Amino acid sequence: MLSNQTLQSTLDGLKNIARVDLAAMDTEGKVLASTFDNAEEYSPYVESFADSPAESQGVSRAQFFKVFDDGQLEYVIVAKGDSENVFIVGRIAAFQVANLLVAYKERYDKDNFIKNLLLDNLLLVDIYNRAKKLHIESEARRIVFVIETKHEKDTNALEIVRSLYQSNQKDFITAVDEKNIIFVKELASDEGYEEMNQVASTMLDMLNTEAMSSVHIAYGTIVNEIKDVSRSYKEARMALDVGKIFYEGSNIVGYNNLGIGRLIYQLPMPLCKMFINEIFGDKTPDDFDEETIATINKFFENSLNVSETSRQLFIHRNTLVYRLDKLQKATNLDIRNFDDAITFKIALMVVKYMKYMESMDY
Repeated sequence: MLSNQTLQSTLDGLKNIARVDLAAMDTEGKVLASTFDNAEEYSPYVESFADSPAESQGVSRAQFFKVFDDGQLEYVIVAKGDSENVFIVGRIAAFQVANLLVAYKERYDKDNFIKNLLLDNLLLVDIYNRAKKLHIESEARRIVFVIETKHEKDTNALEIVRSLYQSNQKDFITAVDEKNIIFVKELASDEGYEEMNQVASTMLDMLNTEAMSSVHIAYGTIVNEIKDVSRSYKEARMALDVGKIFYEGSNIVGYNNLGIGRLIYQLPMPLCKMFINEIFGDKTPDDFDEETIATINKFFENSLNVSETSRQLFIHRNTLVYRLDKLQKATNLDIRNFDDAITFKIALMVVKYMKYMESMDY
């Protein structure tokens, strides 16, 4: 069913071109859209016409036309006047509304197909059969973006993304929950992850500017078949979570750039707890004072370089060495040693992951 706004816009456009007043009514004679006042005076004629076998009819100085949807009478178009020109314009209006019904239904069907595809609700044979029926290429390079908005049901953000990319009939923009916009993009043969990162940057800038909305964008890997689109979607969802945990400063995260964060994210919680207990015992990094935490972070930022770290912290080299010795006594890990530094860094990341997962349980 078309919206009344769409019907009104269509009739207004036709009147501006043909200078003929038009109205669209349902089968019970209710006025849905009209370019003239008192269109309801034709309601009794519409009800009678709807029950007749005729597909068009001239009554009371007006022309009436039926619009069907899969054999079911959906609308009656009224063209005001009884001239030959009015009859032609009325037929054009009915034809236009019928085509809109087909287009909107196809769009709705495609939207449902993409949603079910993303959520793995289709059998493999159904994926290819429905894709063929909906004229969707089954073998094409595609990638899935997940755009998380700050507010639930952010229709403004959804419309902005659609205005940017909906014109390409090979791309799909939908939503599978309250806060996430899903963008399934078809890629040209020469497009890769660098171009996709630029696409994400464009969306981010536009949403921040036009929608005044803070968003996070993640994307999966490039897939070559329609059946693998759901995998790219799951990867994008994972990238969104991993980005929040380990890359707080970045609003765009690609699955192909997650690094060790992707591995940690897939660890079971019991294993994480066992690992942290081995490293820190009864303590956790939260027990360290701010000075120690700042020293650790700066030391890692400077690739374990003692001189550069002490310079940036504005402390004497011996003071830094003292802090690192103190940390070694507390954890049995000397982060000046490469192997111990890796272990400590991973432990910090595991703790962040555990905190995030615990927060999601509440």
